[in-house]
Amino acid sequence: MTLDRSEGLAETARALAAGEVTSRALVERTLARIAATQSGLNAFRIVRTEAALAEAEAADRELAAAADRGPASHSAHKPLLGVPVAVKDDMDVAGEPTAFGCCGEFPPVPEDGEAVRRLRAAGAVIIGKTNTCEFGQWPFTEGPAFGATRNPWSAEHTPGGSSGGSAAAVAAGLVPAALGSDGAGSVRIPAAWTHLVGIKPQRGRISTWPRGESFQGITVNGTLARTVADAALLLDAASGNHPQDPHKPPALDVSRAVGRDPGRLRIALSLKPPFTAVPARLLPEVRTRVVELAERLAALGHFVEEADPPYGQIGLTFVPRATAGIAERVGEAPFPALLDRRTRDAARLGRLLGGAPLRAARRAETVLHRRIGSFFTSYDVVLAPTTAAPPPRIGALLELSGFATDRAMIAACPYAWPWNVLGWPGVNVPAGFTPDGLPVGAQLLGPAHSEPLLVQVAAQLEAELRWAEKWPSPPVTERSAAA
Repeated sequence: MTLDRSEGLAETARALAAGEVTSRALVERTLARIAATQSGLNAFRIVRTEAALAEAEAADRELAAAADRGPASHSAHKPLLGVPVAVKDDMDVAGEPTAFGCCGEFPPVPEDGEAVRRLRAAGAVIIGKTNTCEFGQWPFTEGPAFGATRNPWSAEHTPGGSSGGSAAAVAAGLVPAALGSDGAGSVRIPAAWTHLVGIKPQRGRISTWPRGESFQGITVNGTLARTVADAALLLDAASGNHPQDPHKPPALDVSRAVGRDPGRLRIALSLKPPFTAVPARLLPEVRTRVVELAERLAALGHFVEEADPPYGQIGLTFVPRATAGIAERVGEAPFPALLDRRTRDAARLGRLLGGAPLRAARRAETVLHRRIGSFFTSYDVVLAPTTAAPPPRIGALLELSGFATDRAMIAACPYAWPWNVLGWPGVNVPAGFTPDGLPVGAQLLGPAHSEPLLVQVAAQLEAELRWAEKWPSPPVTERSAAA
């Protein structure tokens, strides 16, 4: 048996465990697909050709030994044994550089980050590191360090950012799932713009070590996949903490929630963007798709009404944390003169805000938890647009000034970032397409530790809408690889 690109994470793991395919064959096929698309799609910064093949051969030996011991003897400890996956290039992979979208030659790092270590412990083969914009700041994935990563649904448009490389790789069928990170929607936005499920979990659910907190705690690691079950499976495999992590949420088995009936829920449809200093307007072609999802949830028996969480001036707490985080990264950068001028400007602001304003922003999180948490005494889940607009064209934001970039970014993506301040879970689900055929998404948002509930609702929608059956056409993949 040879798996095609439509086989997801769980099915690939099952086929490997059953002996229907070898990890070596899967990795060779994945490498061929990446090679066939890299010049156009440009999803990867690093492809680990020799290392991935060696890891695949080791997985095959382990799979053979497990088969000798009896069915599924490995599955409890290594549920992804032999499965090729990708990770974003802000995550440390031993022996590889971590450039995080920046120009210059970076040294290889000596150790895996905790999330990668856990993926390896689950048996996954790390096929490569995916492209991301400089320090993950923007909702597009392009720059002088690597060029432009393109959207498999429309090569003239961005897949979003900053986890755009991971999203493009999954949406094009290069890998069944990938890790990304989300500091202001950077998993959910590219998931929305590439027709994927994107899970931004509770802060600390997937470790960001060797950083106990990434960008002052607003950035978390999350998962991208075509189905809810696959996104949850990768989440469970990568979850867990380094002993020195400051945030250690209680362990969850999110995969077990997939397919469970959540009961009749109270769902708040929130269409109003949180307050921002510049204008943001929900475009009609996105609003229509999100309202259609709300109507579908009502048809499933849920109580749905329009209501907005009491965000207040939450943006005042986001900016100090985000810019201070950028200042930290710039202070560590080996080639600061090669950084984007917008990055250097943001770092200067972060240094100004890194004292009392940052401390006040961190203290405000407790007040926000209490105030916005009270909203969940009336509602179980929030349904909101993931973005206000469909994906912009390649290059539309690349050469803008810092202020113009901020205006364009807020206008397109005003909905995702408050949940990064709160540190709570959110799940992007595909909401359909604009009349021009561009994907858009909606996010399911919940209070602390609500990943199982959000996954239950997402899986309900998936069973109705069957979004994983839709692929980019004509496919961007396999132009010169074997079918």
